[in-house]
Amino acid sequence: MNKHKSLSSGSLIERATEIYDFNAALQGRAAPAVEVPEDEALVELAPQAPEIAAAQTGYRAPDWSGPVQPIDRIALVEAGYLLPDGPVTAMSEEFRLLKRDLLAALAGHARGNRVLVCSAHSGDGKSFTAINLALSLAAEKDREILLVDADFGKPGIPEALGLTAGPGLMDALADPAITIEDCVLRTDIPSLSVLPAGQRSNNDTEYLSSARTEMLLGRLTEGRPERIILFDSPPLLAASAASVLASHAAIALLVVRADRTAEGALREAAAMLRGGPDVRLLINGVRFASGGRRFGSYYAKGQAD
Repeated sequence: MNKHKSLSSGSLIERATEIYDFNAALQGRAAPAVEVPEDEALVELAPQAPEIAAAQTGYRAPDWSGPVQPIDRIALVEAGYLLPDGPVTAMSEEFRLLKRDLLAALAGHARGNRVLVCSAHSGDGKSFTAINLALSLAAEKDREILLVDADFGKPGIPEALGLTAGPGLMDALADPAITIEDCVLRTDIPSLSVLPAGQRSNNDTEYLSSARTEMLLGRLTEGRPERIILFDSPPLLAASAASVLASHAAIALLVVRADRTAEGALREAAAMLRGGPDVRLLINGVRFASGGRRFGSYYAKGQAD
């Protein structure tokens, strides 16, 4: 593993490229191809931008109609997450920079507003990143965020937010009688909702590779260009479902922890994303150099310009 030096400038994504050179991995071997059942209507609409598909079908994804559940702010603070409407901090500013990069990259993307937050191994910080990114994006005035708990082996998004989970994505994929819109949990942050993982099955990968997955995801976003789907993925090197899930995303945010993710593991994880979404590398756990950027202190009370 590389010896990591302290970094002091550039965005989170830019700093990652100073530590890891993973471009070669993206041109290496890809994950094995998965046979996907053909559906002429879905195949015809899938490559098109969501607003074009909506115009052709006349369908507009509905508003969520379930009961509102309050997010546990105390639990967020205790776990080190961003606090909605909280004071400006160094971390909140970092996620502001990150979301600006992502929003610019998503604009007009053919795969729609879908972001996969993934990592090579468990413990690299992907769920922490997904929750904080969702909270930061939800602060946007003209965006609506659906945070999907897609780590089917170890789901934890609703619990981290203090929400009571019910049926979720895997249930809707496995049972056509379950309406996916009814599985969405509304929160007391109007622009943030959560889709639980649902009951795990022995065929997670096969369900995700089916045409029904693309159909259901389309139903969640068609005609709603302001709605962003943010997936918390299983670890790429631990579950085959992760690379298949990536095929439904526009951007994959690959989280690496500076003090523990080996470069070999990173390259292998990046190779599994080849040919799918645009891949961005996010460095986590970096120590800042003395005298470097300190977001948040600018806004402190009594701080002179």
